Amino acid sequence: MAMRMFERTEILSKITSQVAEQKAILAAGSSCGLVAKCAVLGGADLLVVYSTGLSRLMGLPTSRIGDSNARTLELAAEIRNVVSSVPVIGGVEAWDPLRLDLNALLDKFWAAGFSGVINYPTISTMGEKWRQRRGRVGLGFERELEMIAMARKKNIFSLAYVASPEDAKAMASIGADCIVPHVGATRGGLSGNEEGQSIREAIRRINDINAAARSMRSDVILLCHGGAIAEPQDTVEVYRSTQCVGFVGASSIERIPIERAVKAAAEEFKAVPLARNH
Repeated sequence: MAMRMFERTEILSKITSQVAEQKAILAAGSSCGLVAKCAVLGGADLLVVYSTGLSRLMGLPTSRIGDSNARTLELAAEIRNVVSSVPVIGGVEAWDPLRLDLNALLDKFWAAGFSGVINYPTISTMGEKWRQRRGRVGLGFERELEMIAMARKKNIFSLAYVASPEDAKAMASIGADCIVPHVGATRGGLSGNEEGQSIREAIRRINDINAAARSMRSDVILLCHGGAIAEPQDTVEVYRSTQCVGFVGASSIERIPIERAVKAAAEEFKAVPLARNH
């Protein structure tokens, strides 16, 4: 398959036409070729590649492992080897101290085959103490803003994870194409977060974040992610009660379904009795 890149305007056109047809957008977390291939067959509009996805495939809770940007860049070849029809979005750790030149970093992501970027891992979800500590040395959330603003300047499609209305305003104002309210670690499965807010509380938080983003730009696209929004039926209420037009799934796509399918297959094979001819 020939490697194909997608321009920002092409991705936006595809998304807006889907929404106009009353079809929700699905951005599917895909950290290996098999997941990416199956997600596309299932209708995913975007594939999102995070280094943290490797921890999920290792049977661990979602964790940042090693050099995040290097790991994500390495994953591009495997994903692009089997997928060419859907834009692939790369998770950029903008506050990486080993890659202070964000312009050069974005060029590397584009050259690797990523047609868009998302600010992940993100300081927006990490709490005020960590945020202040990173900010004092110039490696805080401001770097994520700078990265997304630079992507817009380079005409690269962007999604922005935000965990607060203030961060949503900042990301919308510098040109993020999609704002993604991040309402916590995904619930469910073998290593999911079983605590946290209800779906009702998640919706309240999403509405606060969305309102803040839309107060800066009316054209920003709103997606949702995390917390109690783990299953397809959870998104039904989110779409009914918020302005979100799609879902960004990570554990919901590449961890929980695999856990269920492999366990069920193993149980079925194990349940087959031996038939002996006497």
